[in-house]
Amino acid sequence: MEEEMENPEMVDLPEKLKHQLRHRELFLSRQLESLPATHIRGKCSVTLLNETESLKSYLEREDFFFYSLVYDPQQKTLLADKGEIRVGNRYQADVTDLLQEGEEDGRDQSKLETKVWEAHNPLIDKQIDQFLVVARSVGTFARALDCSSSVRQPSLHMSAAAASRDITLFHAMDTLHKSVYDVAKAISALVPQGGPVLCRDEMEEWSASEASLFEEALEKYGKDFTDIQQDFLPWKSLTSIIEYYYMWKTTDRYVQQKRLKAAEAESKLKQVYIPNYNKPNPNQISVNNVKAGVVNGAGAPGQSPGAGRACESCYMSSLRILLDILEEIWWLENANPVRWREARTKPQ
Repeated sequence: MEEEMENPEMVDLPEKLKHQLRHRELFLSRQLESLPATHIRGKCSVTLLNETESLKSYLEREDFFFYSLVYDPQQKTLLADKGEIRVGNRYQADVTDLLQEGEEDGRDQSKLETKVWEAHNPLIDKQIDQFLVVARSVGTFARALDCSSSVRQPSLHMSAAAASRDITLFHAMDTLHKSVYDVAKAISALVPQGGPVLCRDEMEEWSASEASLFEEALEKYGKDFTDIQQDFLPWKSLTSIIEYYYMWKTTDRYVQQKRLKAAEAESKLKQVYIPNYNKPNPNQISVNNVKAGVVNGAGAPGQSPGAGRACESCYMSSLRILLDILEEIWWLENANPVRWREARTKPQ
């Protein structure tokens, strides 16, 4: 917020509007808190700060707020929610007007960029490549003479691979440029009287235990290099950690870890499709699939049609009544068979 206030378009803003704008900035927090509904006073809109639009646009509405930082209640720190896009006058080059022919350049040359390579030099590409081969050979020889390098790169193959890294080639090209592209003079600068020049980058300077700590920290914090430095590598500078990270991404170990993570993510079950399952449960009483008035294969008096299948005890009293009726019919038939037969043939 204070950085945005330094923009030319915000300098002329009245103090009252600046004060209001400061109160429009909020801080996102992942801390959860429950409040009663009676505390609600209205509805507002909170959005992530957009670097491409002016802060004045947030003053056009009373219920419009913005945030760019996230508060961590455990660490008690404010961190950016995501990487910012550096758009604006503060991040753009100040291009001066083209000098007219014969016009002097009034700029301070000491504050300008330093030229480190001349594209139109007198050497051809083949000569430059030969010089770089000599520089790599000097780097391999320097590692053979260095005791610490001999421990880290015990074989000639590993020493040659370390000598072929970018830092050796950059130093060789810088030496050639300072020698005004005189190959003999540049080779003499690579091998002074004290011994060959040894150039080592962060990949060689770090020990195996430090590399393991870095990978563990990267797994925990991601690319939050400030937390990595504070909690895991306090003796390393932030520049050293960032430089090592980009060199570590060029190693085979990083490629293998990336493949393992990709295979692990691919093997995980991402979605589960549950089809419609309408098969009836045999343990559940179903009205539609049971014959009306059937109890254990026999009809029960007083049972409504479609009442479902039930157990014996539910209709025990009805069964007793039925048995009494059957017993009475049996007795009547045996007592007077003729009268019983006549009663069966007459509808009344």
